Amino acid sequence: MSIFVDENTRVIVQGLTGSQGRFHGLRNRDYGTRVVGGVTPGKGGGDVDGVPVFDSVADAVAATGASASFIAVPPRFACDAIIEAAAGGVTFIVCITEGIPAQDEALTYNRLVEEFPGVRLLGPNCPGVISPGKCNIGITSGDIALAGGPVGIVSRSGTLTYQALHELSAQGVGQTTCVGIGGDPVPGTNFIDCLAAFEADPETRAVMMIGEIGGSEEERAAAWISEHMSKPVVAYVAGVTAPPGRKMGHAGAIISGSQGTASAKMAALTEAGVHVCVNPTEAGTKMVDIVRSL
Repeated sequence: MSIFVDENTRVIVQGLTGSQGRFHGLRNRDYGTRVVGGVTPGKGGGDVDGVPVFDSVADAVAATGASASFIAVPPRFACDAIIEAAAGGVTFIVCITEGIPAQDEALTYNRLVEEFPGVRLLGPNCPGVISPGKCNIGITSGDIALAGGPVGIVSRSGTLTYQALHELSAQGVGQTTCVGIGGDPVPGTNFIDCLAAFEADPETRAVMMIGEIGGSEEERAAAWISEHMSKPVVAYVAGVTAPPGRKMGHAGAIISGSQGTASAKMAALTEAGVHVCVNPTEAGTKMVDIVRSL
């Protein structure tokens, strides 16, 4: 089975009339995702390539029964769009927007937790989620995903999410769901959320986890794995050669002293029994070996 989404998930695209929302929203639809509407204030009543556009999320949900939203709007509108989605009746929100200030992310996340406890946010600044052959919400290319396999993927890095999919698919190992959680300091969904979902999913038999420098999410995940995870986990942590004290790539990839280094994360994961690899290709090869031995 899939986690978070499946073939029945009905999706609206906030920002469908913009260039990014149109491009990725229609790609998601063409993949087979049930994209049932778009939202752009002031443009309700129109359509984008046959997909109806509504003035508000509430209108779109009432008309289409959508439960998920794909947010592809500029940073200054993104937090309002997230709250509008939750207030409008959506229970799963994917926000790919990059460049939202960390303070705004924190305020929005805490408001979601307090006011809309049943709503899950994926992102911001993430590639989204794909359950191969069933549903794709975000910017991940469906061409590199392979349906019918036993591997779940969770990654902070967008680029390495794609490489992990390609490494496995090229060797005939399919995926149940691939989740890009994003690398910002305040992610709506974290490693533990995804690991717990994969642990509970009977069709996911092994998990690939891709981390990167900065913060302590990988160490927290390692502690959770050691106590709760029964399935094999393969991990790669990007940023081994990154200099301390310098931001590298994502806003969350900042090393403070010895905290947040790739070596510290790798050590914690190894101690938890995770198969830690030194590069993405090795991680893919290791996962293939594990799958073949299941």
